[in-house]
Amino acid sequence: MLDKCALLARLLLQKGWFLATAESCTGGLIAATCTDLAGSSSWFERGFVSYSNAAKSELLGVDAALIDRHGAVSEAVARAMASGALAHSRAQVAIAVTGVAGPTGGSAEKPVGTVWLAWATPLGVTSELQHFPGNRAAVRQATVQHALARLTELIQRKAQS
Repeated sequence: MLDKCALLARLLLQKGWFLATAESCTGGLIAATCTDLAGSSSWFERGFVSYSNAAKSELLGVDAALIDRHGAVSEAVARAMASGALAHSRAQVAIAVTGVAGPTGGSAEKPVGTVWLAWATPLGVTSELQHFPGNRAAVRQATVQHALARLTELIQRKAQS
């Protein structure tokens, strides 16, 4: 996983950009993975662990009505978290994740392994739904890996455009 993070770090350093994270189901694992790399202070700006709905509103400015309407595990909330991470930091890019890591908390509509991810970049906000298999640890690790890899792809795509 550090290889994926190292590639992302190089891209961010080349652009002079900083990253902010807004994490719910991963509880800070994305930020921890980033800061495991020596020199991360040159490209990692801050991380928000917004596990509760109140924290999503208080730390990131996610409208409580949006959470009530769509649920915390939703595209709308993931996108609002990503935008909020940018608005409440000095970063140019952000990752946001919200999901059901398990083993409890799932439903027929949002089973365990359901994760909404969003990335805010200078091109706007991109989001996607993933269903990761496995236990709680596997879902969280897969979320971290996917979040970092996809942001790397988005930055590379911007560089080519």
